[in-house]
Amino acid sequence: MTTMARTDPELVAVVGRRFRSEPDGDRGDDAVGRLARIVREERPLMGDAAVAETARALAVDLVGLGAVERLLGDPTVTDVLVNGPGEVWVERAGQLQTTGIVLDRAAVDRAIERLVGPLGLHADRAHPVVDARLADGTRVTAVLPPLAVDGPVLAVRRHRRDPIPLDSLARPDVAALLRERLVGRRNLVVFGATGSGKTTLLASLASELPDHERIITVEDVAELRLPGRGVVRLEARPGGAAGVGRADFRDLVRVALRLRPDRIVVGEVRGAEAADMVWALGTGHDGSMSTVHAPTASDAVDRLTSFAVAGADGAPVDVVRQQVHAALHTLVGVERRPDGRRVVASLHDLGSDGRLVPAS
Repeated sequence: MTTMARTDPELVAVVGRRFRSEPDGDRGDDAVGRLARIVREERPLMGDAAVAETARALAVDLVGLGAVERLLGDPTVTDVLVNGPGEVWVERAGQLQTTGIVLDRAAVDRAIERLVGPLGLHADRAHPVVDARLADGTRVTAVLPPLAVDGPVLAVRRHRRDPIPLDSLARPDVAALLRERLVGRRNLVVFGATGSGKTTLLASLASELPDHERIITVEDVAELRLPGRGVVRLEARPGGAAGVGRADFRDLVRVALRLRPDRIVVGEVRGAEAADMVWALGTGHDGSMSTVHAPTASDAVDRLTSFAVAGADGAPVDVVRQQVHAALHTLVGVERRPDGRRVVASLHDLGSDGRLVPAS
């Protein structure tokens, strides 16, 4: 907030009270203009520049996201983490840091409502978990009591618009091996822990593909912003209270197959949709990519196999396992280093017999 507003709490209180009492006080339409009018009426001797600055700062708190919005205005911040009422954390350059900003319960509730409300979503006891995407691609996850025991939790993740160059994530020899596999249309699965850089690497790999290729992306929440003229993005929908309009992840994987893709990019496989993805990769959609949460290459294969078995409608486990081994070609491991950098940590090729061999 501006120095003027910070040093004049009486002005902040009066302007806020008058603004909220107006018929449109809960809307963001021309909020700065309306606040400027009120500020000028309360402080007629204040200069034009100070009025405008104060009105903009007040708008952030009264109709914006308050401290959360100010933190997201910092280009070095990638994540804003609110762990219930208390101090707000951020991630900068891969490192978690405290901010010194403390939010009370009302401020957290207000930030969540203003983030998800315009998207037509509700966050309340009947809908205690909300996972959504803002218009600019920012991902928002909110968890409310009773699931969040110590108060509402909010995580806001902002993704880069421009992919990180592959050479910044992998050693030159590893980057060369990855490019060979992209050109050779090998099916790639990126694995790693939460926050290790799986989506980041996926975007970097996709940025290496020819501009004319038709790439269909499938995600729970659309985070990938891939370059290229032929990119089509699909995003799952939870549907209404009665399930109206629902389109789950597995539905979208099946839809993607009918959209004439050159390659399919599945954001993260974590369920029965793995069966459809494996079928797709084994029937002519080579060069596709996905991610899975796993600590090692062998664990990644096992998890994908388990997911595929769950969605295989009773097919024998051995048959499903053979299909997985035939469909997956290369496993790429990523990790976050102590200094916050995300890097490619391992690269293995998977044979049709299920053997993992370090790529060379």
